[in-house]
Amino acid sequence: MKQKGTLLNIMDNQEPGHEAEEMDDHMMSSLETPLRADAFDLSDAEKIVIIERHFREIMHTMGLDLTDDSLKGTPLRVAKMYVQEIFSGLHPENKPVIRRFENKYKYNQMLVERDITVYSSCEHHFVPIIGKAHVAYMPNEHVIGLSKLNRIVQYYARRPQVQERMTMQISNELKEALKTENVAVLIEADHLCVMSRGVNDVSSSTITAEYSGLFEQEPYRSEFLSHIRKK
Repeated sequence: MKQKGTLLNIMDNQEPGHEAEEMDDHMMSSLETPLRADAFDLSDAEKIVIIERHFREIMHTMGLDLTDDSLKGTPLRVAKMYVQEIFSGLHPENKPVIRRFENKYKYNQMLVERDITVYSSCEHHFVPIIGKAHVAYMPNEHVIGLSKLNRIVQYYARRPQVQERMTMQISNELKEALKTENVAVLIEADHLCVMSRGVNDVSSSTITAEYSGLFEQEPYRSEFLSHIRKK
């Protein structure tokens, strides 16, 4: 079934010469996260050792004193953070195991999980993307545990991302897990690549949405939006 999505608050570049700096903010090469074929040949422990060494060199190049008590442990901390935390969603072994349950209650109305915390990283500048995800589905024969909705969002957030791809990846994973096309995903996020560099705009935010199945129809989409706006 054809998927429909929404992308709001993306700035267009109208002046020549700005392509290299600004147009990269929302380039997306494919729906799949770009990974080499040998991405997982190294163990996590081996990756940490290599990243620590390279990040130490980066800090040294910037002129930082790595003998200082506050800085000497930073390369290792960063390496562990990259591999074990903020980019852990790159490794398929960390993909949540989703168990489907029979919809014994025959519940056939909309289920909405709103305000799921999103911590991701812009793949163009490796700075944070921080926001909320709202997801919904119309059950058929199966349901999944509510916590699995959060875990699916977190898995695809914990990798270098662009928000458009993340939205579609979450939508596709939910459809596969639930065996239904009736899925909606909306993400609202602040991008530090916009806030802390470049245009330094701290007031704008980005909204992306993906609607499938029944959610392509206005009544269902409107009901979903009304639920996530209620506080």
